[in-house]
Amino acid sequence: MAQVVIRNIDDNAIRRLKARAARKGISLERELRMIVTDAARTDRSNFLERAAAFRKRLAGRRHSDSTALIRKDRDR
Repeated sequence: MAQVVIRNIDDNAIRRLKARAARKGISLERELRMIVTDAARTDRSNFLERAAAFRKRLAGRRHSDSTALIRKDRDR
């Protein structure tokens, strides 16, 4: 397996990442490995294709204005 060294990471970011790892009961190294692996797995081009297909399926349909529903919910 490859290794990577990342320098000059903000101290606040490291503190937050350590706390995040601690909440999960895992090491900082494992948390960072999971974050990097997940980021590498994410394919934005696939998302854009799926979003375009979804917009195409909804084309021509009438959509209601949700403003009134949001306002009603906020006023509760």
